[in-house]
Amino acid sequence: MSDSIEKVSVIISKGSLDGIYPGLIMANGARAEGIETNLFFTFFGLDAINRKYHEHIKLATVGNPGLHIATWAAGLPGMASLMTRYMEKNIAALDIPSIPEFIEMISDTGAGLFACKASVDLFHLTKADLIDQAQEIITVGEFYEKAAGGQIIFT
Repeated sequence: MSDSIEKVSVIISKGSLDGIYPGLIMANGARAEGIETNLFFTFFGLDAINRKYHEHIKLATVGNPGLHIATWAAGLPGMASLMTRYMEKNIAALDIPSIPEFIEMISDTGAGLFACKASVDLFHLTKADLIDQAQEIITVGEFYEKAAGGQIIFT
């Protein structure tokens, strides 16, 4: 029996910079290692593949303990935009692509990108609302079929 990972399925459920990038980094790393990879976008994670929002993902500032700033300061007008620009600048300095570029790059490596049917229905979306790289809208059961025999990573 091999200890190597042969397949991963990454669930992205948050629609913020700090909720989307970890899953994309994990998926990209898996593909770089030759690991079969599927991404499952659910709930607010759908923003990463929603035509309307995927180029405008913000950093969550209010209630984000990782920022180490007071909640009252995090809620000030313009703070989310300011912190988002700051993080995007730092991300670009590390030569990490923007979310739309990252998703396209991961898709081009053969990873599967899937939208959660329950979430799509919840937010009254259709396949036309999703970016071209989103291959299908699937149920949780269909996701489990695709994930069978592999590791599931929840970000």
